[in-house]
Amino acid sequence: MRAERKTQIVVVGGGAAGLELVRKLGARYGRKRYDIILVEKNPTHVWKPLLHEVAAGSLDANLDEVGYRSHGHRWGYRFFLGAFDGVDRAAREVIVAPLVDEDGRELIGAHRIRYDYLVLALGGVSNDFGTPGALEHCISLDDRAAADTFRHRLLNRCLIVSRQMQADPSADAHVRIAVVGGGATGVELAAELYNSASALGHYGLEIFDESRLEVTLIEAGERILPALPERLAEAAHEELEALGVRVLTSVKVTEVTEEAIVTDSGERIVADLKLWAAGVRGALPAAVDGLEISKSNQLVVGPTLQTSRDARIFAIGDCCFYLPPGAERPVPPRAQAAHQMASSVFANLGRAMKGKALRPFTYRDHGSLVSLSRFSTVGSLMGNLIGGRLAIEGRLARFVYRSLYRMHLIAVHGWLKGSILMLVGRVNMIVRPRLKLH
Repeated sequence: MRAERKTQIVVVGGGAAGLELVRKLGARYGRKRYDIILVEKNPTHVWKPLLHEVAAGSLDANLDEVGYRSHGHRWGYRFFLGAFDGVDRAAREVIVAPLVDEDGRELIGAHRIRYDYLVLALGGVSNDFGTPGALEHCISLDDRAAADTFRHRLLNRCLIVSRQMQADPSADAHVRIAVVGGGATGVELAAELYNSASALGHYGLEIFDESRLEVTLIEAGERILPALPERLAEAAHEELEALGVRVLTSVKVTEVTEEAIVTDSGERIVADLKLWAAGVRGALPAAVDGLEISKSNQLVVGPTLQTSRDARIFAIGDCCFYLPPGAERPVPPRAQAAHQMASSVFANLGRAMKGKALRPFTYRDHGSLVSLSRFSTVGSLMGNLIGGRLAIEGRLARFVYRSLYRMHLIAVHGWLKGSILMLVGRVNMIVRPRLKLH
């Protein structure tokens, strides 16, 4: 007797949105009549809002990463290691690129995975806006590998400066870092660098502290942190300058060279390390079989988060372009949007498989929070709970900021394991070194 073909749901991308979605799908539908598949090019997941801490060395990603294979075994989905290379809509197949090892040898050839429903959660990457030299000479915190690269280069440069000062205490030696982009990533990294530098003296670099950092933050807009109220953005600006950051606003980058950032005024900002954090675009391959793509390389979706040209394909997270009816701007690429989209698509997939009408997605902006490491936290809360918009800073803001990661842990692991991981995290803060130096 021929076995009944399972309904196959394929999710491409294991970021915050994709990982939360496959956990919910696996927990709800299991493996008897359904086949839930996650396709992801990396073997582990690290929450993207934490990458600035990984880059500065203040967070050991090995303690916080999620292994997809063990997570899939726990929650009832299958994991395929591979990079998304396109989709064949007529055949309803996802195309996966060949898998190669570190030496370039092919381990698994290009292959295809069929789907009944497909969810693209490919995430986003930094948008260099075509700036000459940006791609070649800047690091962007798009994934764990980039954050590790930045940390290694940062520590190497700190070691060089420390040795120079040992040889000549009067030497004017500094670690020069330029950060392009005054959004949350750029601002949080700039502050975190000073937190890390202040601790290096306890880990073998005796002649080194935060005074040896020269950090320049460059923002093309009129002010940093445009998502926050102006008063809070000004407070963050002042806090960064008090730390020693040179904050430049209304300054556009026209070129990046191996040695420096070149601005529209002709100034050359010499830097040993250059990081690009100015905007986000969708991380889509060159061809997605005729699906509608926005100018920011995102998949255009309708109110139910189905792609505009194929009802069996959904898009969520940073790779999704959704302009709500009557809105002037699309839903922003934020972690809270990814979480809400995952929940909406999870519910709509259940309705679609039962032949029911799908419900439109409604984005609820709960505000924005920015952590200036241990120095300060600022942000705003929005929603029915407070009846409008509330500016917060200090301890309350820090508490809420930490709660966001706790919510992510629960979304990915469930209440039981998520709560245990919170407790383990508190213990690690006490027993583990402050910096990851390898």
